[in-house]
Amino acid sequence: MFSKDLKVTESPIPGLFVIDLPVHADSRGWFKENYQAEKLAAAGLPHFRPVQNNISFNGEVGTIRGFHAEPWEKYVSVATGKVFAAWVDLREGKNFGQVFSIEIDPSIAVFVPSGVANAFQALEKNTTYTYLVSKHWSADAKYSFINLADASLGINWPISLEDSGISDKDKKHPLLKEVEPVKSEKYLVIGSSGQLAKSLRKSIPQATFLSRRDYDLSDIAFDLPSDFGSYKWVINAAAFTDVDGAESAIGRKSAWSTNVHGLASLVAACKREDVGLVHVSSDYVFDGESNTAYLEEDKLCPLGVYGQTKAAGEVLVATLDRHQIIRTSWVVGEGKNFVSTMKRLASENKSVSVVDDQIGRLTFADDLANAIKDLLQLDFIGVANVSNSGVATSWYQIAKRIYENQGRDSGLVNPVSTPEYLEGKPSVSPRPKFSVLSLAKLESLGISMPNWEDSLSRFLGEEQ
Repeated sequence: MFSKDLKVTESPIPGLFVIDLPVHADSRGWFKENYQAEKLAAAGLPHFRPVQNNISFNGEVGTIRGFHAEPWEKYVSVATGKVFAAWVDLREGKNFGQVFSIEIDPSIAVFVPSGVANAFQALEKNTTYTYLVSKHWSADAKYSFINLADASLGINWPISLEDSGISDKDKKHPLLKEVEPVKSEKYLVIGSSGQLAKSLRKSIPQATFLSRRDYDLSDIAFDLPSDFGSYKWVINAAAFTDVDGAESAIGRKSAWSTNVHGLASLVAACKREDVGLVHVSSDYVFDGESNTAYLEEDKLCPLGVYGQTKAAGEVLVATLDRHQIIRTSWVVGEGKNFVSTMKRLASENKSVSVVDDQIGRLTFADDLANAIKDLLQLDFIGVANVSNSGVATSWYQIAKRIYENQGRDSGLVNPVSTPEYLEGKPSVSPRPKFSVLSLAKLESLGISMPNWEDSLSRFLGEEQ
């Protein structure tokens, strides 16, 4: 009767998983681990952090409840008895109206994503139906419902609805054709004017973007939106990024205020509301002394103040259950950056000196934003290196490539060492000599990054 192996299987409704639970029975009764986070994660269940446990006792056969789609995830199971359970996908998109049903006894559990309507009918007396939820119940939460008797769903209830115990409230729910689809998962982007934020507007257009006037990460007087808890993920695209300015007395305070103290407040809000946090970090968390591409697990060892604040930020964000630390390097996007500067100097036929002993790979903001979108869809948890792929090279070689692309003499680009470039510039921050990030983990997740040379050609062609 009971399953002996823990197995997680996705149903026809995307994100809704059926879990076969091992149940150990003898003459005394039975025992099971109803929910064990590590084992379920290892078996393929998406990340789930329950904060409340609800129990529905149903004394009579035929008792039926539903369909209810609350704005939180649920992990449903049966402690005693048996139910016929059914679900309807009410999320906007091609799967709207998709139906799935099964019988649940103590050997079965089901993970139900937010936006999927849930119903069950008791098949035995004294059935105890339980469900863990990812958010605390709130009277202000927005619910979606659908009528149990909607013939368009094609559900064959084992016990006719006429012979079932249904509440008057459930009888009045709308038909599927009258239901407004539940909007897709909500994303909040903090910071709206930077290179990455501008690219995120293209990759995740449905996201809400907060400018510095809406929410200043460095100012504790600012409050997050009142509906902050309704977002599944917040993407922190705001930061103090003046690497050299961070070395001054004023800049040091600003860097720590935004990149650490302000971030700590955001982390606390995410923990309080169970909102996932995507945090963009940097190759500057390393000292650049490695001879091989940096892995996500390598120890942090920053050189300058900016790198120190980004490293401290990583440690803060990692305390959240749901977090993505996106470690990237040499970002290029819309606005002022190395590539646009070299393109302008090439157009002016200027001679330039560029360091030839700092090695890394460019990361184009559009490619970075697309990778973040992919990681969000995967519900990834942890640290991921994200840069463009291709052969690692120096800033000098990149500058030469830009001059050649613009039809200029690459001989106008002169190589210099970092000490030579920094001579007479006491306030310049130290840079890592080696900034190559391993992309092995990203590739294992099925995400392939474009070659930086291809993206460079595209960028130079688009930027007029």
